[in-house]
Amino acid sequence: MNDSVLHRLSEVLEARKQASADESYVASLHAKGLNKILEKVGEESVETILAARDAEQSGNNEKLIYETADLWFHSLVMLSHLGEDASAVLTELNKRFDLSGLDEKAQRTINKER
Repeated sequence: MNDSVLHRLSEVLEARKQASADESYVASLHAKGLNKILEKVGEESVETILAARDAEQSGNNEKLIYETADLWFHSLVMLSHLGEDASAVLTELNKRFDLSGLDEKAQRTINKER
């Protein structure tokens, strides 16, 4: 997998924050604020879930890929709105390579109890 697409997209999203809301979808989301961005992330999450269910039944992942791209895109807009980008998520994922998912989950449970 190549993270250059995420890097390029992060650059575009950052630039669009300064664009006119009348000329840029991303700028219009930022102008409407975090709640609107979160609404879009939630909407795309549901659409991705439904597409996954349909893909399992049909064997066709085309719509699932499309909806996942929308979900990732709107998640990146959310991160951008809060001053982060894809590199922060990639760094977090990279930290998890040497950690079992079960161990990581157990560690979260221990930290919540403290």
